[in-house]
Amino acid sequence: MMWFFAILIVLALGGVAVVASGRGQPLGPAYDDAPDSLVPSDGPVTADDLRRIRFPLAFRGYRMAEVDALLERLAEEREAADRSSASPSGHEPEGDTDPPASAH
Repeated sequence: MMWFFAILIVLALGGVAVVASGRGQPLGPAYDDAPDSLVPSDGPVTADDLRRIRFPLAFRGYRMAEVDALLERLAEEREAADRSSASPSGHEPEGDTDPPASAH
């Protein structure tokens, strides 16, 4: 009698596995429910792009205040770099920047 119940349990677990797996059909395409991060995929990332970005929460999550503080710092550094490259003192001195020709 014990063998009968063991076989019955194995068959029940097998049936549950078949139903859970979709009865042999492949899984459907996954739906991406994460919001777009709003960062342009081409071109440089600007300070405004860094301020606009928002990450979706995951199961384990993250500390939003730390990520927001890092993004703000990166945005400020990006703005400072953009200002220094736009100022006249930020440019390299003009002149002959070509390497000297090697003599043969």
